[in-house]
Amino acid sequence: MNRHLNGIAVPGLRWTVAVVVLWESLQFALSRSAMHHFAQIGLPQWIRPALGGAEIIAVLLFLVPAARSVGGYLLLSIFAIAGVLHFLHGEFNVGGLVVYGMAVIVCMTHRNREAVEASHDR
Repeated sequence: MNRHLNGIAVPGLRWTVAVVVLWESLQFALSRSAMHHFAQIGLPQWIRPALGGAEIIAVLLFLVPAARSVGGYLLLSIFAIAGVLHFLHGEFNVGGLVVYGMAVIVCMTHRNREAVEASHDR
């Protein structure tokens, strides 16, 4: 693969996932439609801002190089919790969560591979 494309592919994926998840988290945490949906399925209203707020913090950590792993693991945990909540309430359309989770794993793996390659270069 072209070195230039290789150099921008994973950072571009990281930023794309971060922007999309951040936008969706803000909508989830603040929208009236999400509030009504939670009321209809019987979940406590505090879960929505708690999950959305935690996801926003995790995304911001995911973008900071020194905290990227912590943010990535937090995002994976939040996606898993969201997936379980969806399944428990009969909502099986969790494909987006799976794709976001795999994108986070790719970004985390790429960072670890860069660190290993750098240590071999010395």
